[in-house]
Amino acid sequence: GAGSGEPESKGMADARQKQAELDYTKNLKARRGLVRSRITRLIFISNLAGLMVLLIGVTALNEMRAGLVSSRTQDLFSQAEIFVNLLDKEATIGEPEPSLNPEDAREVIASLRLPYRVQAKVLSQTGEVVADSVILSERVDISALDPVGLLSGELNLMERLTDYPIEFMRRFLPEPTVFEGFSENFEEEFSLALSGSYAASQRVSERDQRVISVSMPIQHVSAVVGVLTLEANDVEQIVRAERHALIPFMQIALFVVGISSILLTLWIARPLRHLAFAADQVRAGQAPKLELPRLVKRKDEIGQLAHAVESMTDKLFERITANERFASDVAHELKNPLTSIRSAIETAERVKDDAEATRALRALMADDVQRIDRLITDISNASRLEAEIARSKLKQLDISRLARDIVSAYETLDMRDIKVVLSVKTADTPLYIRGHDMQIGQVFRNLIDNACSFSSDAGTVTVSVEAQRDKDQGWVRICVEDEGPGIPEDKLDEIFERFYTDRPPAAYVENNSGLGLSIVQQIITLHGGEVRAENRAEGGARFIVDLPLS
Repeated sequence: GAGSGEPESKGMADARQKQAELDYTKNLKARRGLVRSRITRLIFISNLAGLMVLLIGVTALNEMRAGLVSSRTQDLFSQAEIFVNLLDKEATIGEPEPSLNPEDAREVIASLRLPYRVQAKVLSQTGEVVADSVILSERVDISALDPVGLLSGELNLMERLTDYPIEFMRRFLPEPTVFEGFSENFEEEFSLALSGSYAASQRVSERDQRVISVSMPIQHVSAVVGVLTLEANDVEQIVRAERHALIPFMQIALFVVGISSILLTLWIARPLRHLAFAADQVRAGQAPKLELPRLVKRKDEIGQLAHAVESMTDKLFERITANERFASDVAHELKNPLTSIRSAIETAERVKDDAEATRALRALMADDVQRIDRLITDISNASRLEAEIARSKLKQLDISRLARDIVSAYETLDMRDIKVVLSVKTADTPLYIRGHDMQIGQVFRNLIDNACSFSSDAGTVTVSVEAQRDKDQGWVRICVEDEGPGIPEDKLDEIFERFYTDRPPAAYVENNSGLGLSIVQQIITLHGGEVRAENRAEGGARFIVDLPLS
Protein backbone atom coordinates (compact mmCIF):
# COMPACT_ATOMS: atom_id res chain seq x y z
CA GLY A 1 0.00 0.00 0.00
CA ALA A 2 1.00 3.66 -0.36
CA GLY A 3 0.99 6.20 2.40
CA SER A 4 2.75 9.46 3.01
CA GLY A 5 5.47 11.67 4.38
CA GLU A 6 9.21 12.26 4.75
CA PRO A 7 10.89 12.88 8.13
CA GLU A 8 13.01 15.94 8.65
CA SER A 9 16.30 13.98 8.37
CA LYS A 10 15.87 11.27 5.78
CA GLY A 11 17.97 8.15 6.29
CA MET A 12 18.96 9.00 9.88
CA ALA A 13 20.76 5.91 11.25
CA ASP A 14 20.54 6.50 15.01
CA ALA A 15 18.19 8.23 17.37
CA ARG A 16 18.93 11.79 18.40
CA GLN A 17 19.06 10.84 22.03
CA LYS A 18 21.71 8.17 21.45
CA GLN A 19 23.72 10.61 19.37
CA ALA A 20 23.47 13.23 22.11
CA GLU A 21 24.70 10.69 24.67
CA LEU A 22 27.64 9.77 22.44
CA ASP A 23 28.51 13.45 21.91
CA TYR A 24 28.30 14.10 25.67
CA THR A 25 30.58 11.14 26.40
CA LYS A 26 33.03 12.30 23.75
CA ASN A 27 33.09 15.85 25.11
CA LEU A 28 33.52 14.54 28.67
CA LYS A 29 36.50 12.46 27.60
CA ALA A 30 37.92 15.48 25.78
CA ARG A 31 37.65 17.61 28.93
CA ARG A 32 39.32 14.90 30.98
CA GLY A 33 42.09 14.47 28.43
CA LEU A 34 43.40 18.02 28.30
CA VAL A 35 46.92 16.66 28.24
CA ARG A 36 46.22 15.20 24.80
CA SER A 37 44.90 18.52 23.53
CA ARG A 38 46.99 20.08 20.78
CA ILE A 39 45.96 23.63 21.63
CA THR A 40 46.63 23.05 25.32
CA ARG A 41 50.10 21.75 24.52
CA LEU A 42 50.72 24.67 22.15
CA ILE A 43 49.70 27.24 24.78
CA PHE A 44 51.76 25.66 27.54
CA ILE A 45 54.86 25.09 25.42
CA SER A 46 54.83 28.52 23.80
CA ASN A 47 54.34 30.33 27.10
CA LEU A 48 56.88 28.25 29.00
CA ALA A 49 59.53 28.38 26.30
CA GLY A 50 60.50 32.01 26.91
CA LEU A 51 60.41 31.54 30.67
CA MET A 52 62.60 28.45 30.40
CA VAL A 53 65.15 30.32 28.30
CA LEU A 54 65.33 33.09 30.91
CA LEU A 55 65.47 30.56 33.76
CA ILE A 56 68.32 28.68 32.09
CA GLY A 57 70.14 31.95 31.49
CA VAL A 58 69.76 33.13 35.08
CA THR A 59 70.80 29.72 36.39
CA ALA A 60 73.87 29.64 34.18
CA LEU A 61 74.80 33.21 35.06
CA ASN A 62 74.23 32.51 38.74
CA GLU A 63 76.77 29.73 38.52
CA MET A 64 79.09 31.92 36.45
CA ARG A 65 78.85 34.68 39.06
CA ALA A 66 79.64 32.14 41.75
CA GLY A 67 82.68 31.07 39.80
CA LEU A 68 83.83 34.64 39.30
CA VAL A 69 83.41 35.56 42.96
CA SER A 70 85.11 32.34 44.06
CA SER A 71 88.01 33.00 41.73
CA ARG A 72 88.28 36.58 42.99
CA THR A 73 88.25 35.34 46.59
CA GLN A 74 91.04 32.87 45.91
CA ASP A 75 93.13 35.64 44.35
CA LEU A 76 92.66 37.77 47.46
CA PHE A 77 93.64 34.83 49.67
CA SER A 78 96.81 34.33 47.63
CA GLN A 79 97.73 38.01 47.96
CA ALA A 80 96.82 38.03 51.67
CA GLU A 81 99.04 35.03 52.31
CA ILE A 82 102.03 36.88 50.79
CA PHE A 83 101.27 40.05 52.74
CA VAL A 84 100.87 38.11 56.01
CA ASN A 85 104.29 36.50 55.57
CA LEU A 86 105.77 39.95 54.89
CA LEU A 87 104.10 41.41 57.99
CA ASP A 88 105.32 38.47 60.10
CA LYS A 89 108.89 39.20 59.11
CA GLU A 90 108.83 43.01 59.20
CA ALA A 91 106.19 44.07 61.73
CA THR A 92 106.16 41.52 64.56
CA ILE A 93 108.37 41.11 67.65
CA GLY A 94 108.80 38.15 69.97
CA GLU A 95 110.02 39.63 73.28
CA PRO A 96 109.00 39.97 75.97
CA GLU A 97 105.91 38.35 74.26
CA PRO A 98 104.77 38.09 70.64
CA SER A 99 103.12 41.35 69.44
CA LEU A 100 102.54 43.54 66.39
CA ASN A 101 104.53 46.70 65.80
CA PRO A 102 102.04 49.31 64.48
CA GLU A 103 104.70 51.57 62.91
CA ASP A 104 106.33 48.73 61.03
CA ALA A 105 102.89 47.45 59.96
CA ARG A 106 101.99 50.86 58.48
CA GLU A 107 105.32 51.00 56.60
CA VAL A 108 104.69 47.56 55.14
CA ILE A 109 101.13 48.43 54.05
CA ALA A 110 102.27 51.79 52.62
CA SER A 111 104.93 50.05 50.57
CA LEU A 112 102.39 47.71 48.90
CA ARG A 113 101.34 48.54 45.35
CA LEU A 114 97.66 47.57 45.47
CA PRO A 115 95.11 48.03 42.68
CA TYR A 116 92.64 50.88 43.07
CA ARG A 117 89.78 48.50 43.88
CA VAL A 118 91.67 46.56 46.59
CA GLN A 119 92.04 47.87 50.13
CA ALA A 120 94.31 46.35 52.82
CA LYS A 121 93.75 46.77 56.55
CA VAL A 122 95.73 45.56 59.55
CA LEU A 123 93.74 45.15 62.76
CA SER A 124 94.98 44.54 66.23
CA GLN A 125 93.72 41.80 68.49
CA THR A 126 91.11 44.19 69.87
CA GLY A 127 89.79 45.07 66.39
CA GLU A 128 91.42 48.47 66.19
CA VAL A 129 92.59 49.47 62.67
CA VAL A 130 96.37 49.75 62.81
CA ALA A 131 97.01 50.42 59.12
CA ASP A 132 94.73 51.26 56.13
CA SER A 133 96.13 51.29 52.59
CA VAL A 134 93.63 53.90 51.40
CA ILE A 135 94.60 56.38 54.13
CA LEU A 136 98.32 55.70 53.82
CA SER A 137 98.41 56.07 50.04
CA GLU A 138 96.04 59.12 49.96
CA ARG A 139 94.60 57.91 46.68
CA VAL A 140 91.32 59.10 45.13
CA ASP A 141 88.55 56.57 44.73
CA ILE A 142 87.46 56.78 41.10
CA SER A 143 85.10 53.82 41.23
CA ALA A 144 82.15 55.93 42.34
CA LEU A 145 82.17 58.09 39.20
CA ASP A 146 79.56 57.00 36.62
CA PRO A 147 79.84 57.40 32.85
CA VAL A 148 78.40 60.66 31.53
CA GLY A 149 76.13 61.61 28.67
CA LEU A 150 74.17 59.21 26.50
CA LEU A 151 76.31 56.23 27.50
CA SER A 152 75.36 56.67 31.15
CA GLY A 153 71.64 56.71 30.35
CA GLU A 154 71.98 53.62 28.17
CA LEU A 155 73.83 51.73 30.92
CA ASN A 156 71.31 52.71 33.58
CA LEU A 157 68.41 51.63 31.36
CA MET A 158 70.13 48.33 30.58
CA GLU A 159 70.81 47.74 34.26
CA ARG A 160 67.18 48.41 35.14
CA LEU A 161 65.99 46.06 32.38
CA THR A 162 68.24 43.27 33.60
CA ASP A 163 67.94 43.88 37.34
CA TYR A 164 64.24 43.04 37.59
CA PRO A 165 64.27 39.59 35.95
CA ILE A 166 67.53 38.65 37.72
CA GLU A 167 66.25 39.56 41.15
CA PHE A 168 62.87 37.96 40.44
CA MET A 169 64.42 34.68 39.32
CA ARG A 170 66.88 34.63 42.21
CA ARG A 171 63.96 34.44 44.61
CA PHE A 172 63.38 30.92 43.32
CA LEU A 173 67.06 29.95 43.07
CA PRO A 174 69.34 29.19 46.00
CA GLU A 175 72.26 31.55 46.40
CA PRO A 176 75.39 29.69 45.24
CA THR A 177 78.08 28.70 47.73
CA VAL A 178 81.27 30.22 46.35
CA PHE A 179 83.58 29.60 49.28
CA GLU A 180 83.28 27.31 52.30
CA GLY A 181 84.54 29.90 54.79
CA PHE A 182 82.19 32.73 53.83
CA SER A 183 80.76 34.56 56.83
CA GLU A 184 77.57 36.52 57.27
CA ASN A 185 79.30 39.74 58.44
CA PHE A 186 82.72 41.22 59.17
CA GLU A 187 82.53 40.59 62.93
CA GLU A 188 82.21 36.88 62.34
CA GLU A 189 84.94 37.05 59.70
CA PHE A 190 87.27 38.86 62.14
CA SER A 191 86.53 36.37 64.94
CA LEU A 192 87.36 33.43 62.69
CA ALA A 193 90.66 35.03 61.61
CA LEU A 194 91.56 35.92 65.19
CA SER A 195 91.08 32.27 66.14
CA GLY A 196 93.69 31.29 63.54
CA SER A 197 91.41 30.40 60.60
CA TYR A 198 91.05 31.87 57.14
CA ALA A 199 87.74 33.69 56.64
CA ALA A 200 85.87 35.50 53.84
CA SER A 201 82.60 37.35 53.36
CA GLN A 202 80.54 39.38 50.88
CA ARG A 203 79.14 42.51 52.45
CA VAL A 204 78.58 46.24 52.12
CA SER A 205 81.50 48.36 53.24
CA GLU A 206 81.46 51.58 55.28
CA ARG A 207 81.34 53.53 52.01
CA ASP A 208 78.19 51.65 50.91
CA GLN A 209 80.02 49.50 48.39
CA ARG A 210 79.55 45.79 47.81
CA VAL A 211 82.89 44.17 48.61
CA ILE A 212 84.54 40.79 48.78
CA SER A 213 86.53 40.58 52.00
CA VAL A 214 89.12 38.01 53.13
CA SER A 215 90.86 37.97 56.51
CA MET A 216 93.98 36.00 57.60
CA PRO A 217 95.67 35.85 60.99
CA ILE A 218 99.09 37.54 61.43
CA GLN A 219 101.07 35.06 63.50
CA HIS A 220 104.42 35.18 65.19
CA VAL A 221 105.51 31.62 65.90
CA SER A 222 102.09 30.27 66.90
CA ALA A 223 100.56 33.37 68.50
CA VAL A 224 97.99 35.50 66.60
CA VAL A 225 99.11 39.11 66.96
CA GLY A 226 96.73 40.71 64.44
CA VAL A 227 94.53 40.27 61.41
CA LEU A 228 95.10 41.28 57.78
CA THR A 229 91.97 42.09 55.80
CA LEU A 230 91.84 42.58 52.03
CA GLU A 231 88.70 44.08 50.51
CA ALA A 232 87.93 44.19 46.78
CA ASN A 233 85.12 46.51 45.73
CA ASP A 234 84.95 45.25 42.13
CA VAL A 235 81.85 43.11 42.89
CA GLU A 236 79.74 45.69 41.05
CA GLN A 237 81.80 45.07 37.94
CA ILE A 238 81.11 41.34 38.27
CA VAL A 239 77.39 42.01 38.67
CA ARG A 240 77.40 44.40 35.71
CA ALA A 241 79.18 41.80 33.61
CA GLU A 242 76.55 39.31 34.72
CA ARG A 243 73.76 41.65 33.63
CA HIS A 244 75.34 42.19 30.26
CA ALA A 245 75.82 38.47 29.82
CA LEU A 246 72.10 38.00 30.48
CA ILE A 247 71.12 40.25 27.58
CA PRO A 248 71.42 37.50 24.91
CA PHE A 249 69.19 35.22 26.98
CA MET A 250 66.64 38.00 27.38
CA GLN A 251 66.72 38.66 23.65
CA ILE A 252 66.15 34.97 22.93
CA ALA A 253 63.34 34.86 25.51
CA LEU A 254 61.67 37.92 23.98
CA PHE A 255 62.06 36.40 20.53
CA VAL A 256 60.47 33.12 21.68
CA VAL A 257 57.60 35.00 23.37
CA GLY A 258 57.06 37.05 20.22
CA ILE A 259 57.02 33.94 18.03
CA SER A 260 54.66 32.16 20.42
CA SER A 261 52.34 35.18 20.43
CA ILE A 262 52.28 35.21 16.64
CA LEU A 263 51.60 31.46 16.54
CA LEU A 264 48.80 31.77 19.08
CA THR A 265 47.30 34.58 17.01
CA LEU A 266 47.54 32.60 13.77
CA TRP A 267 46.43 29.27 15.21
CA ILE A 268 43.79 30.36 17.71
CA ALA A 269 42.72 34.00 17.61
CA ARG A 270 42.54 34.36 13.83
CA PRO A 271 40.52 31.12 13.20
CA LEU A 272 38.11 32.01 16.01
CA ARG A 273 37.66 35.48 14.54
CA HIS A 274 37.06 33.91 11.12
CA LEU A 275 34.54 31.52 12.67
CA ALA A 276 32.73 34.38 14.40
CA PHE A 277 32.63 36.39 11.14
CA ALA A 278 31.17 33.43 9.23
CA ALA A 279 28.56 32.91 11.97
CA ASP A 280 27.60 36.60 11.78
CA GLN A 281 27.14 36.24 8.03
CA VAL A 282 24.72 33.36 8.58
CA ARG A 283 22.90 35.34 11.29
CA ALA A 284 22.59 38.37 9.01
CA GLY A 285 21.23 36.22 6.19
CA GLN A 286 24.19 36.84 3.88
CA ALA A 287 24.94 33.10 3.73
CA PRO A 288 22.49 30.18 4.00
CA LYS A 289 24.83 28.03 6.11
CA LEU A 290 28.34 27.88 7.49
CA GLU A 291 31.09 26.49 5.27
CA LEU A 292 34.61 26.37 6.75
CA PRO A 293 36.45 23.53 4.97
CA ARG A 294 39.93 24.64 6.08
CA LEU A 295 38.99 24.88 9.74
CA VAL A 296 37.04 21.63 9.72
CA LYS A 297 40.14 19.76 8.49
CA ARG A 298 42.10 20.78 11.60
CA LYS A 299 42.68 17.99 14.13
CA ASP A 300 42.41 20.11 17.28
CA GLU A 301 39.69 21.82 19.29
CA ILE A 302 39.33 24.60 16.70
CA GLY A 303 38.57 21.96 14.09
CA GLN A 304 36.08 20.26 16.41
CA LEU A 305 34.38 23.60 17.12
CA ALA A 306 34.21 24.49 13.42
CA HIS A 307 32.82 21.04 12.59
CA ALA A 308 30.21 21.31 15.36
CA VAL A 309 29.11 24.81 14.33
CA GLU A 310 29.04 23.84 10.65
CA SER A 311 26.98 20.73 11.42
CA MET A 312 24.64 22.81 13.57
CA THR A 313 24.02 25.34 10.80
CA ASP A 314 23.53 22.51 8.28
CA LYS A 315 20.88 20.96 10.52
CA LEU A 316 19.21 24.33 11.05
CA PHE A 317 19.25 24.96 7.30
CA GLU A 318 17.73 21.52 6.66
CA ARG A 319 15.09 22.13 9.29
CA ILE A 320 14.21 25.57 7.93
CA THR A 321 13.99 24.13 4.41
CA ALA A 322 11.86 21.23 5.67
CA ASN A 323 9.56 23.61 7.56
CA GLU A 324 9.16 25.79 4.47
CA ARG A 325 8.37 22.73 2.36
CA PHE A 326 6.05 21.43 5.05
CA ALA A 327 4.19 24.75 5.23
CA SER A 328 3.82 24.78 1.48
CA ASP A 329 2.52 21.19 1.47
CA VAL A 330 0.08 21.96 4.29
CA ALA A 331 -1.31 24.95 2.41
CA HIS A 332 -1.71 22.83 -0.71
CA GLU A 333 -3.41 19.95 1.12
CA LEU A 334 -5.81 22.29 2.97
CA LYS A 335 -6.68 24.12 -0.21
CA ASN A 336 -8.17 21.00 -1.88
CA PRO A 337 -10.96 20.26 0.66
CA LEU A 338 -11.62 23.98 1.12
CA THR A 339 -12.06 24.36 -2.64
CA SER A 340 -14.43 21.36 -2.62
CA ILE A 341 -16.44 22.88 0.25
CA ARG A 342 -16.67 26.24 -1.51
CA SER A 343 -17.85 24.58 -4.72
CA ALA A 344 -20.43 22.57 -2.78
CA ILE A 345 -21.75 25.73 -1.10
CA GLU A 346 -22.05 27.53 -4.43
CA THR A 347 -23.80 24.53 -5.97
CA ALA A 348 -26.16 24.20 -2.98
CA GLU A 349 -27.35 27.77 -3.48
CA ARG A 350 -28.32 26.97 -7.04
CA VAL A 351 -30.08 23.66 -6.27
CA LYS A 352 -31.66 24.55 -2.93
CA ASP A 353 -35.05 23.34 -4.19
CA ASP A 354 -33.65 19.87 -4.88
CA ALA A 355 -33.65 18.05 -1.54
CA GLU A 356 -31.72 15.00 -2.74
CA ALA A 357 -28.98 17.13 -4.30
CA THR A 358 -28.80 19.24 -1.17
CA ARG A 359 -28.32 16.14 1.01
CA ALA A 360 -25.56 14.91 -1.29
CA LEU A 361 -23.79 18.27 -1.14
CA ARG A 362 -24.09 18.36 2.65
CA ALA A 363 -22.62 14.86 2.86
CA LEU A 364 -19.76 15.96 0.61
CA MET A 365 -19.10 19.00 2.79
CA ALA A 366 -19.21 16.84 5.92
CA ASP A 367 -16.63 14.50 4.38
CA ASP A 368 -14.42 17.44 3.47
CA VAL A 369 -14.70 18.91 6.97
CA GLN A 370 -13.81 15.52 8.43
CA ARG A 371 -10.87 15.29 6.06
CA ILE A 372 -9.68 18.76 7.12
CA ASP A 373 -10.03 17.76 10.77
CA ARG A 374 -8.01 14.57 10.17
CA LEU A 375 -5.42 16.53 8.20
CA ILE A 376 -5.01 19.17 10.91
CA THR A 377 -4.74 16.46 13.58
CA ASP A 378 -2.04 14.61 11.65
CA ILE A 379 -0.16 17.83 10.91
CA SER A 380 -0.24 18.73 14.60
CA ASN A 381 0.98 15.26 15.57
CA ALA A 382 3.77 15.33 13.01
CA SER A 383 4.96 18.81 14.01
CA ARG A 384 5.18 18.13 17.76
CA LEU A 385 6.24 14.49 17.57
CA GLU A 386 9.99 15.07 17.78
CA ALA A 387 9.68 17.56 20.66
CA GLU A 388 7.48 15.15 22.65
CA ILE A 389 9.96 12.30 22.22
CA ALA A 390 12.88 14.52 23.22
CA ARG A 391 11.10 15.74 26.39
CA SER A 392 9.71 12.42 27.60
CA LYS A 393 11.78 9.65 29.14
CA LEU A 394 12.29 6.31 27.43
CA LYS A 395 10.88 3.32 29.26
CA GLN A 396 10.99 -0.42 28.80
CA LEU A 397 8.15 -1.77 26.63
CA ASP A 398 7.06 -5.32 25.93
CA ILE A 399 6.50 -4.98 22.20
CA SER A 400 4.64 -8.29 21.87
CA ARG A 401 2.15 -7.33 24.58
CA LEU A 402 1.62 -3.90 23.02
CA ALA A 403 0.95 -5.56 19.66
CA ARG A 404 -1.68 -7.86 21.21
CA ASP A 405 -3.48 -4.93 22.86
CA ILE A 406 -3.62 -2.91 19.65
CA VAL A 407 -4.68 -5.80 17.39
CA SER A 408 -7.40 -6.82 19.85
CA ALA A 409 -8.85 -3.28 19.61
CA TYR A 410 -9.44 -3.76 15.85
CA GLU A 411 -11.71 -6.73 16.50
CA THR A 412 -14.46 -4.41 17.74
CA LEU A 413 -14.20 -1.91 14.86
CA ASP A 414 -16.21 -1.89 11.65
CA MET A 415 -13.41 -2.59 9.15
CA ARG A 416 -15.44 -3.76 6.11
CA ASP A 417 -15.12 -7.39 7.33
CA ILE A 418 -11.32 -7.05 7.21
CA LYS A 419 -9.58 -9.33 9.68
CA VAL A 420 -6.50 -8.17 11.56
CA VAL A 421 -4.55 -11.14 12.89
CA LEU A 422 -1.42 -11.26 15.06
CA SER A 423 1.44 -13.72 14.89
CA VAL A 424 4.05 -13.59 17.69
CA LYS A 425 6.75 -16.13 16.87
CA THR A 426 8.42 -15.83 20.30
CA ALA A 427 5.28 -15.90 22.40
CA ASP A 428 6.93 -17.31 25.51
CA THR A 429 9.72 -14.70 25.65
CA PRO A 430 8.95 -11.01 26.29
CA LEU A 431 10.50 -8.69 23.69
CA TYR A 432 11.58 -5.52 25.43
CA ILE A 433 12.57 -2.28 23.74
CA ARG A 434 13.22 1.18 25.12
CA GLY A 435 10.73 3.65 23.76
CA HIS A 436 7.46 5.56 24.16
CA ASP A 437 4.30 3.44 24.24
CA MET A 438 2.12 6.16 22.69
CA GLN A 439 4.41 6.67 19.69
CA ILE A 440 5.10 2.95 19.13
CA GLY A 441 1.36 2.32 19.39
CA GLN A 442 0.82 4.98 16.74
CA VAL A 443 3.25 3.12 14.47
CA PHE A 444 1.12 -0.04 14.75
CA ARG A 445 -2.10 1.86 14.16
CA ASN A 446 -0.82 3.82 11.16
CA LEU A 447 0.56 0.70 9.48
CA ILE A 448 -2.59 -1.32 10.16
CA ASP A 449 -4.84 1.55 8.94
CA ASN A 450 -2.74 1.89 5.81
CA ALA A 451 -2.92 -1.86 5.13
CA CYS A 452 -6.69 -1.91 5.71
CA SER A 453 -7.18 0.98 3.28
CA PHE A 454 -5.58 -1.09 0.50
CA SER A 455 -7.28 -4.37 1.37
CA SER A 456 -10.45 -5.48 -0.32
CA ASP A 457 -13.59 -6.23 1.67
CA ALA A 458 -13.28 -9.37 3.80
CA GLY A 459 -9.51 -9.28 3.33
CA THR A 460 -6.85 -10.10 5.95
CA VAL A 461 -4.13 -7.93 7.46
CA THR A 462 -1.38 -9.88 9.20
CA VAL A 463 0.78 -8.38 11.98
CA SER A 464 3.83 -10.44 13.00
CA VAL A 465 6.40 -9.88 15.74
CA GLU A 466 9.66 -11.82 16.08
CA ALA A 467 13.17 -11.42 17.48
CA GLN A 468 16.21 -11.04 15.21
CA ARG A 469 19.79 -11.27 16.47
CA ASP A 470 23.18 -10.66 14.97
CA LYS A 471 26.66 -10.68 16.53
CA ASP A 472 26.43 -7.43 18.48
CA GLN A 473 22.78 -6.41 18.63
CA GLY A 474 19.35 -7.88 19.09
CA TRP A 475 16.39 -6.60 17.09
CA VAL A 476 12.65 -7.00 17.14
CA ARG A 477 11.06 -7.17 13.69
CA ILE A 478 7.48 -6.05 13.13
CA CYS A 479 5.81 -6.91 9.83
CA VAL A 480 2.42 -5.66 8.63
CA GLU A 481 1.13 -7.39 5.46
CA ASP A 482 -1.94 -6.76 3.33
CA GLU A 483 -3.59 -8.47 0.36
CA GLY A 484 -3.95 -5.33 -1.73
CA PRO A 485 -2.56 -4.42 -5.16
CA GLY A 486 0.98 -3.83 -3.87
CA ILE A 487 3.32 -0.88 -4.40
CA PRO A 488 4.93 0.18 -7.69
CA GLU A 489 8.63 -0.67 -7.51
CA ASP A 490 9.65 2.92 -8.21
CA LYS A 491 7.49 4.18 -5.32
CA LEU A 492 8.88 2.02 -2.48
CA ASP A 493 10.86 4.94 -1.05
CA GLU A 494 8.60 7.74 -2.21
CA ILE A 495 5.61 6.50 -0.20
CA PHE A 496 7.30 7.73 3.00
CA GLU A 497 7.30 11.34 1.80
CA ARG A 498 4.85 13.80 3.33
CA PHE A 499 1.42 14.08 1.75
CA TYR A 500 2.09 11.27 -0.70
CA THR A 501 -1.42 10.12 -1.74
CA ASP A 502 -0.97 8.35 -5.06
CA ARG A 503 -3.46 5.52 -4.64
CA PRO A 504 -5.05 3.16 -7.13
CA PRO A 505 -8.78 3.71 -7.87
CA ALA A 506 -9.79 0.63 -5.85
CA ALA A 507 -8.06 1.82 -2.66
CA TYR A 508 -10.15 2.93 0.29
CA VAL A 509 -9.35 6.61 0.84
CA GLU A 510 -11.54 7.65 3.76
CA ASN A 511 -9.88 10.32 5.91
CA ASN A 512 -6.47 9.82 4.31
CA SER A 513 -4.13 12.76 5.03
CA GLY A 514 -0.96 11.47 3.39
CA LEU A 515 1.03 11.77 6.64
CA GLY A 516 0.63 8.30 8.15
CA LEU A 517 3.75 6.62 6.78
CA SER A 518 5.78 9.82 7.23
CA ILE A 519 4.93 9.78 10.93
CA VAL A 520 5.83 6.08 11.12
CA GLN A 521 9.27 6.66 9.66
CA GLN A 522 9.86 9.68 11.89
CA ILE A 523 8.97 7.75 15.07
CA ILE A 524 11.04 4.69 14.13
CA THR A 525 14.05 6.81 13.20
CA LEU A 526 13.91 8.69 16.51
CA HIS A 527 13.85 5.31 18.30
CA GLY A 528 17.02 4.17 16.52
CA GLY A 529 15.26 1.78 14.11
CA GLU A 530 14.50 1.43 10.43
CA VAL A 531 11.36 0.99 8.35
CA ARG A 532 11.03 -0.14 4.74
CA ALA A 533 8.42 -1.42 2.32
CA GLU A 534 8.42 -4.32 -0.15
CA ASN A 535 5.98 -6.32 -2.24
CA ARG A 536 4.91 -9.84 -1.34
CA ALA A 537 5.46 -12.59 -3.87
CA GLU A 538 1.85 -13.79 -3.47
CA GLY A 539 0.49 -10.25 -3.86
CA GLY A 540 0.06 -7.30 -1.56
CA ALA A 541 2.55 -5.14 0.34
CA ARG A 542 4.69 -5.74 3.41
CA PHE A 543 6.00 -3.06 5.78
CA ILE A 544 8.99 -4.11 7.91
CA VAL A 545 10.04 -2.29 11.08
CA ASP A 546 13.27 -3.12 12.94
CA LEU A 547 13.80 -1.79 16.47
CA PRO A 548 16.75 -2.50 18.81
CA LEU A 549 16.06 -4.72 21.82
CA SER A 550 16.95 -3.31 25.21
